[in-house]
Amino acid sequence: MFSPLTWSCLLFARPESSRRRSICFARWRVRVVVAASYNTLITGHCSKGLLSSAMELKERMQKNGIHLSVITFSALISGLCKRKGSCTNANKIFSDMKSSNVAPDTVTYNTLIHGYSEAGDSKMGGRLFEEMSKCGVRADILTYNALILGLCKNGKTKKAAYLVKDLDSKGLVPNSSTFSALIRGQLVRNNPDGAFQLYKSMIRSGRHPSSETLTMLMCALAKCADLDGAVQVLAEMVNRSMLPIRIYMLSKVCHELHHCGKGQLAMKLCSELQARTLIPVGFDEGLIFRTE
Repeated sequence: MFSPLTWSCLLFARPESSRRRSICFARWRVRVVVAASYNTLITGHCSKGLLSSAMELKERMQKNGIHLSVITFSALISGLCKRKGSCTNANKIFSDMKSSNVAPDTVTYNTLIHGYSEAGDSKMGGRLFEEMSKCGVRADILTYNALILGLCKNGKTKKAAYLVKDLDSKGLVPNSSTFSALIRGQLVRNNPDGAFQLYKSMIRSGRHPSSETLTMLMCALAKCADLDGAVQVLAEMVNRSMLPIRIYMLSKVCHELHHCGKGQLAMKLCSELQARTLIPVGFDEGLIFRTE
């Protein structure tokens, strides 16, 4: 199972005839093309959640003596991290990667750290970050965002804030994902006011949160009867992000309010939005209230 470097050494280690060298090069080129094809197939299967098929392709590569590269292992790790509860299996692939003398790169570490962070395991994410630093692998904004997300999901907002301060010393700039993670952290700590202040800072910096972050923030503001804040989030989403208020977002807020016994607040929120002509076309508040 030779790597491209090994094949290069075989080509030029000793004087050979031009014909023999050409044959050797042709074989190496075929292996490179085949490896690239396998990697493409594995990446495609992993992106669609077909992990068993992806693992079969990996085993076939090994049987045929085709070099497993960082691309192969990273694709498998990514596919496993996307599947709930599969971070342990992803870590096994990561260990297999290192034992095969394939050096993980920034993408590999980021994928695994993000997987553990999504699973709420910020400790494992931190260990991987330390290992990454020791191995001299460069951390980027995606690395920090994954670490911040993991800490914020655990409500460890102070530790997350330290990482944000560290960004400047690394020459990195917080982006929308950074702010969204910090907002989530404040919501986990049941601090909608702090989350709303972060949201306003985010808007002032010219960045815009995802629909998921907006929905979480609106639900939290509405639950604590901060209807002005909830309406402001919706209004600024329309005016500054140039996005329409989606029916499912408003429906989720109303359902959340009803679920916690605050149906009157849901009705008031809809009235506020109606007064400001922000109700999305096709939204039927009566249907939601009747089904509740």
